[in-house]
Amino acid sequence: MNYTYDVAVLVGSLRRDSLNRKLAHVLAGLAPPALSLDIVEIRQLPLYNQDEDGTPPAAVSEFRTRIAAADAVLFVTPEYNRSVPAALKNALDVGSRPSGRSVWNGKPAGVVTAVTGQLGGFGANHHLRQSLMYLNVPTMQQPEAYIGGVDKLFDDQGRLVVDSTRAHLERYMDAFAQWVARFPRD
Repeated sequence: MNYTYDVAVLVGSLRRDSLNRKLAHVLAGLAPPALSLDIVEIRQLPLYNQDEDGTPPAAVSEFRTRIAAADAVLFVTPEYNRSVPAALKNALDVGSRPSGRSVWNGKPAGVVTAVTGQLGGFGANHHLRQSLMYLNVPTMQQPEAYIGGVDKLFDDQGRLVVDSTRAHLERYMDAFAQWVARFPRD
């Protein structure tokens, strides 16, 4: 029996015309049939506040429910100051609390970082992986996806126009599908 894995996609950039959001849409289009990618918004999440653990805001409850239901998570993010954007770190915190009730635990993940510069978001990629390791999120190691010069990859309609990048991202998504399939569903 074929199964389609539900992949929650978290985009680290909140910008209206985010290059990482464009990239997330490209990745969804390149995903093999075994994966169904759905962008889960993080902009509505209030800053994590332990005082609200007993009665979390609706946005927090909805986010936690959506992530808990997903079979896997794909993070697509820029790098801010050699780390992840605050909104993405907050989403990790919101999903991991209260203590002992993390929605991330054991959920397979992938990390794609994309920046306008040359290094492809190496710092953000590895800072995110450090947090994911602590949260017990098994994260695909290879192939890696550090996308530099992301501002030169799309046409005016947001379509990927660089064939070598497309080929790399297709390989990445195929490997990610194999990675996700290694983990039992609940």
